[in-house]
Amino acid sequence: MTRELAGAPAPGTAVPGSVAAVAAGAPVTPVWANSAGGLTFRIDRADADGGPAFVKWDPVGSGESLAAEAARLDWLRGRFPAPRAIGSGADASGEWLVTAAIDAESAVSPRWRARPDAAARAMGEGLRRLHDEVAPAECPFEWSVPARIAAAERAGVAVPAELREPPPVDRLVVCHGDPCAPNTLLDDSGGFAGIVDLARLGVADRWADLAVGSWSLEWNFGGGHEAAFFDAYGIAPDEPRIAYYRALWDAT
Repeated sequence: MTRELAGAPAPGTAVPGSVAAVAAGAPVTPVWANSAGGLTFRIDRADADGGPAFVKWDPVGSGESLAAEAARLDWLRGRFPAPRAIGSGADASGEWLVTAAIDAESAVSPRWRARPDAAARAMGEGLRRLHDEVAPAECPFEWSVPARIAAAERAGVAVPAELREPPPVDRLVVCHGDPCAPNTLLDDSGGFAGIVDLARLGVADRWADLAVGSWSLEWNFGGGHEAAFFDAYGIAPDEPRIAYYRALWDAT
């Protein structure tokens, strides 16, 4: 994982054939591109009973797993605000995942970029709710340090020796796994509305989320907004754990 930012797709971004097939003639708009080559499209369905949907598409070799995300969305349904998975698949070019739209905006939409402290508070509120409301004992997915290091090594990444001994666990929770600012949704009033991009959701120390979620504020909004994030979560920064989990994020 890196600190490279995702953002708006390049003009003229091509629609993969699998996405066009899902759209079945409905208008398709590219809305997001990530550093691994993944794309997200909005589909404005024309049928009477189908509302807007989003299709994520990842090319072969991206290192992402939309099948993993679909499994997590199915498990999370009814437990926490997140998109409803309504279809997925794969072909020789890549994977796709179709989700129903949520009436909300990303924390990095122009509206909330202009109000970064509101976005930071919504992010802190969302992680607090996720960590408090979803029982880790019920979660079948893992995002622990050993699991992350093992996954990195399978991908050929050499993890520094000093990261193999994490700090003692503060509190095991169901972590988002990719808690960066774009993955929090806000409602019209600036309140927390939901989370997206959940392929790494799993049980881990809560500082795995808190360290990276707070860090992403700087990447997306500039400095000076971490206090709003930690105040909304209701915790003081733990600098040793923050330093460790940020280093692990960069290394894996």
